[in-house]
Amino acid sequence: MTTRRGGLLLGGAFVTFAISAALMHSYAVFLVAFLEEFRWSRAETSLAFSVSALVSGISAPFVGALVDRLGPRRLVLLGGTVLTLGLLGSGYVHALWQIVVLYGVLTTLGANCLGLVVFVPILSRHFVSNRGMAISIVQSANGFARAVSAPLAQLLIFAVGWRHAYLVQAAFMGLLVWPLAALFRRDEPPAPVAQPSAPPPSEGAAYARPARRDWTLAEAVSTPHFWLLFTVYLCTGLGSFFVSLHQLAFAVDAGFDKLYAASVLGMGALLSVGGTIVTGTISDYIGRELSAILAYAVSIVGVICALFITGPDHAWLLWLHASFFGLTWGARGPAITAKTADLFPGPNLGTILGVITVGTGIGSAFGAWAAGWIFDAFGSYRLAFLASIASYLVGCVAFWALRRPPSRQVV
Repeated sequence: MTTRRGGLLLGGAFVTFAISAALMHSYAVFLVAFLEEFRWSRAETSLAFSVSALVSGISAPFVGALVDRLGPRRLVLLGGTVLTLGLLGSGYVHALWQIVVLYGVLTTLGANCLGLVVFVPILSRHFVSNRGMAISIVQSANGFARAVSAPLAQLLIFAVGWRHAYLVQAAFMGLLVWPLAALFRRDEPPAPVAQPSAPPPSEGAAYARPARRDWTLAEAVSTPHFWLLFTVYLCTGLGSFFVSLHQLAFAVDAGFDKLYAASVLGMGALLSVGGTIVTGTISDYIGRELSAILAYAVSIVGVICALFITGPDHAWLLWLHASFFGLTWGARGPAITAKTADLFPGPNLGTILGVITVGTGIGSAFGAWAAGWIFDAFGSYRLAFLASIASYLVGCVAFWALRRPPSRQVV
């Protein structure tokens, strides 16, 4: 049963993750501003985001290890401060390498200390039987962040210019660092929760309860499930960022007004709040695998809609693309993360999850950069969108393979 402390932690994690994710997702709007001012190629302008995704993945194991040892409060303090400094410096950039260092490295490291890896271990201890629901609520903050970041960032840039927009974001984050950290304290594990005596209704219906506890990273890496999860993270990052970073630029190229396109894409992203929570919650009942595959299928429909957009007269297709793609943005996250917590519980979960998350960083980095390179080479995002569909299909296969547990546990 959820305690009051658990509810407070859940709300705090949602708010903290939403704020940091909104600041990071706004780069898609700044990307259009950079294209206009600096005349960089799409691949060059995507480089900072690709570096960001790679740094995010590589640093995730260290963030996971730190949260296992220090707890979320100290990481929120550290991450919020670093994120503020990165945003502040971004208002004064004049060269591509400066964007790469500030956004790609500094703000990313800060945001990682306010991200999902930080909150999953503590939430997994407080929410046992409904772990998928709890993680999905926090994961839905990512969709909420995407929904509000695009239109708000575009309005801010229209009002004060992109440089001052960065300074406003820095001031906003700086003011919130201590209040956000105050939502967390050095957490003590809650009292043991009685495990249900009845087995799950079917092999894949409910979350799997492993036969053993307290996995180490070395033990987890030696299992096929670890590498299947890594593949799922990799393919999800690829499929999502072959499209996501360039959505606004794609719509503007097709002839849509910037603010209109940002608003449509933002409204679509807002749907992911409900989509993520529903997908994560039902994963507690129909199984992580079926829940994730359903989310993949809806995302693929959204990408297919984008393939048929050729001009501003296809506004209805833009709405369909934004709705289907947005509905399941991040919706696989709770199922994947909860599956990881199901399989590898214990005090090292943060470290294990952090290492697996490297796959997301690699996939997101390559997908974002490759989409820009494809546009520069072919003058269209069509091949990038097709690659997104292919990546999602591979992710489906890898996740479906997770339905059968290993034949024996590593001792």
